[in-house]
Amino acid sequence: MTCHDVFNGDADGLCALHQLRLAAPRDCHLVTGPKRDVRLLERVDAREGDSVTVLDISLDVNRAALDVLLARGVDVTWFDHHYAGEVPVHPGLSATINSAPDVCTAMLVDRHLGGRYRAWAVVAAYGDNLHASAEQLGRSLSLSDAEAGELRSLGEALAYAGCGEREEDLVIGPADLYAILHRYRDPLHFAAAEPVVRTLRDGACADLAAARTLTPAVTRVGAEVYELPDAAWSRRVASLFANDLAHRAPTRAHAVLTPGERGGWWVSVRAPLAAPQGADRLCRQFPQGGGRAAAAGINGLPASRLPEFLEALDAAFPGIAP
Repeated sequence: MTCHDVFNGDADGLCALHQLRLAAPRDCHLVTGPKRDVRLLERVDAREGDSVTVLDISLDVNRAALDVLLARGVDVTWFDHHYAGEVPVHPGLSATINSAPDVCTAMLVDRHLGGRYRAWAVVAAYGDNLHASAEQLGRSLSLSDAEAGELRSLGEALAYAGCGEREEDLVIGPADLYAILHRYRDPLHFAAAEPVVRTLRDGACADLAAARTLTPAVTRVGAEVYELPDAAWSRRVASLFANDLAHRAPTRAHAVLTPGERGGWWVSVRAPLAAPQGADRLCRQFPQGGGRAAAAGINGLPASRLPEFLEALDAAFPGIAP
């Protein structure tokens, strides 16, 4: 029997898998990629008797591949917080899916494990821009302000690590990063001991500083749109920059557009922090769009459909009444 661990290459996917494998160590085949590389299940070559654990990718996006695996007699365990659509009822599928805007996948795993490795869920929540949820979890661990700040910085660094259109954009690939991270039970020890964390933090700081020099390409009552240049640093920082904008203007939605290497735009959308709903509904109107209520994206919006997207953005986020 072969086991396969399939996970999103961002902070949430990394921390979710790490918690599970701390609790139940297994030598599994890893399937992962950059944060936006979410059609991962079709890469899994599993047969009857094999097991697959899926973390932090949408069931809806991977539905066809899931149906194939279940028909083969593969056991599938799924933890996720993205839009799933109708979840199949099948004896081979165990699905823990919650798309509430204040929950991430590592928090679902944390609940499943009874809080055994909760500090990693705190890291993931910060990485997914769920600061209130991270702070609530942190209080249950009696973290000091300095420790909470360190976990926030680590979460943001791990989130930055997963961003790019392709793996060549990344500072380090998610499978390699997981191999380093998995040596540590305590995220504070990991952050203090591993040079890759400093490399990621420095890279995120430099790229975010460059993004912050930009002005909005489009300003609406309820939303702002930023266009980043065609560069690897832009593709790395787009998600982190969108989170940064959300905190700087919490009553507005934001869209960050990055030129795709094969044309079109890669889009990161953040709903207003003051009303974190609607980002996934907006992005699902377009091919390869999806995500969660507070944060979503489109993987390759055709340039010809940009005006349509801006109209949909206006309709989705007309502004929050004072």
